[in-house]
Amino acid sequence: MEKQCLECGEKIIGRIDKKFCSDGCRNSYNNRINKDSKNLIRNTNNRLRKNHRILERLNPDGKVTRSKGTLIEAGFDFNYFTSIYTTKAGKVYYFVYDQGYLPLDGDYYALVKRKR
Repeated sequence: MEKQCLECGEKIIGRIDKKFCSDGCRNSYNNRINKDSKNLIRNTNNRLRKNHRILERLNPDGKVTRSKGTLIEAGFDFNYFTSIYTTKAGKVYYFVYDQGYLPLDGDYYALVKRKR
């Protein structure tokens, strides 16, 4: 029984468990199969990195208050964060890795940096 490459259909020579004729075909096949999920992951990671940079830039000393408008103007997207922390008092902080924000009254946010 002759095995064929999953990408190009060429005859495979070598080990019985081989699925591709070359590294190029293996890479092309896997890139094509994972294209949609990789794009989603890449776009999400890019958005998280951008949000982190914005919070880091607007909060250089570890704790500050900023308006929602300032965050939006900088390009911050409130839909992307990595974790939520709720205090015993019920306050909800949203974090992008170590940079966080707490919604305050009047469209303001307390920006904080989580200590390690």
